[in-house]
Amino acid sequence: MHPAKKSALRSDAQRNRERILEVALAELTRSADAPLSTIARKAGVGQGTFYRNFPSREALVLEVYRYEVQQVAEAAGQLLCTRPPEVALREWMDRLAQYAMAKAGLADALREATTARGAFKTLAHGPLTEAVTLLLAANTRAGTIRLGVTPDDFMLAIAGLWQVDPHSDWQSRAGRLLDLVMDGLRTGAPGPPADA
Repeated sequence: MHPAKKSALRSDAQRNRERILEVALAELTRSADAPLSTIARKAGVGQGTFYRNFPSREALVLEVYRYEVQQVAEAAGQLLCTRPPEVALREWMDRLAQYAMAKAGLADALREATTARGAFKTLAHGPLTEAVTLLLAANTRAGTIRLGVTPDDFMLAIAGLWQVDPHSDWQSRAGRLLDLVMDGLRTGAPGPPADA
């Protein structure tokens, strides 16, 4: 097969996979027992393509979770490329809140798919810790947050986010909580370095 055709097939397969994951996130968040056939239909792929990518419900649910975590983690670097560190951090916190609400919606599907709950924590911990580390380091260099804040400090400070009911007015509640965390991070910030 010609390399260009092979590459086009790979990119089509990747687009199909991403479309399935996006539809699955929405459907499984809405209903833990959403039929796989509905997810395939709404993603615009046939059953064969669907099962080639995700041979079981468990495989799909775990990959949706992993995919969502990866999207949140990658957003940190993307935001830092286009925004000042302080703005990037606060916008990333909003993205994390969206993830938290999706995760809450996925909880039933995760429980039904598997009992290996420890796997979920491991899937999220590494990428999210790396994202937080990146954002905190950029803000520390810019002098926009207090010195010495660790990723663990940050995760403990936002722990209340996981208690927000996703079926309530979660955007405003999460926004207020994250504004309080940001205010706390700014308190005692040294300001920009003298040579800036």
